[in-house]
Amino acid sequence: MEKLASRCVMESRLLKRHARYFVALSSSSSLQQQQQQIRAYNSHYTLVSGDDFRTQQELERTTTTTSSLPEAPGLKEAEEVGRSPSETSKYWGVVGKTYTKEDGSTWSWKCFKPSDTYQSDMNIDLKKHHKPENFSDSFAYWTVKSLRIPTDLFFRKRYGCRAMMLETVAAVPGMVGGMLLHCQSIRRFQHSGGWIKALLEEAENERMHLMTFMEVSNPKWYERALVFTVQGIFFNAYFLLYVISPRLAHRITGYLEEEAIYSYTSFLAEIDNGHIPNGPAPAIAIDYWRLPKDATIRDVVMVVRADEAHHRDVNHFAADIHKQGKELHEAPAPVGYH
Repeated sequence: MEKLASRCVMESRLLKRHARYFVALSSSSSLQQQQQQIRAYNSHYTLVSGDDFRTQQELERTTTTTSSLPEAPGLKEAEEVGRSPSETSKYWGVVGKTYTKEDGSTWSWKCFKPSDTYQSDMNIDLKKHHKPENFSDSFAYWTVKSLRIPTDLFFRKRYGCRAMMLETVAAVPGMVGGMLLHCQSIRRFQHSGGWIKALLEEAENERMHLMTFMEVSNPKWYERALVFTVQGIFFNAYFLLYVISPRLAHRITGYLEEEAIYSYTSFLAEIDNGHIPNGPAPAIAIDYWRLPKDATIRDVVMVVRADEAHHRDVNHFAADIHKQGKELHEAPAPVGYH
């Protein structure tokens, strides 16, 4: 509003000046007098930009005021790109909110809000297992079992790096499934029954597992290269599989989660036996799972294992829905099921 008001004032002054000029010009009787009026007008007013005419006194006053201001840090860089990040944020109205914790301290995470945090359900049955009932189930089961062999050979007892690799793979199915259901919902003009959100929640939860274990382990360069390769292969393979058979895709994911539970149980055993230090939990884990301030790595592994059990149930449930000849939107979606 201030910019608009100043613009209106400037244009009003401009119109008055043009009016005085044309009145004087029309009253001039000879061509010589009109030329003198034009030269006088040009010498008195200066074209700054567009239709912005200012007197020499106004230009000197503006220059003096501007030059007396201190140069803001990063001003040259901001001028080069057009706007500074803060100016861009204000221009588009996208301003990040500031959150506080229950104790009044500032919330330091940008990747999730306090409303995204939760306390994991530790009472879930960890031993639940889906027994293969047909060829499709058996294929899914033995595919996952065969994938465990190279993982055991490569990582052995390095469960921190093993967990990191596991989460880079586990975060893919939910994203792929949610993305394809999203496209299907648009294509068919129908609701997903909440399954898009449920699967994307799963993908986000698995990603938070990865962000947590990145604080615990320090992957080597070849492990990062392996993650890059495995993720590229698995994403494309799972994408094609979900297009061909969502039932088989969800069943494979269910068995992957069962293997994840087994891996985290072995992780806990190594901690309890003293083979892996039980250090303090990362700050991101304490805030995300609402753990006590004195929580340890063991507490983190416990809540992550519980999350994997929930993901196991969701994917076996989805596979059973498809087995019954139905689609996911026909069954209640486990939104917020942690």
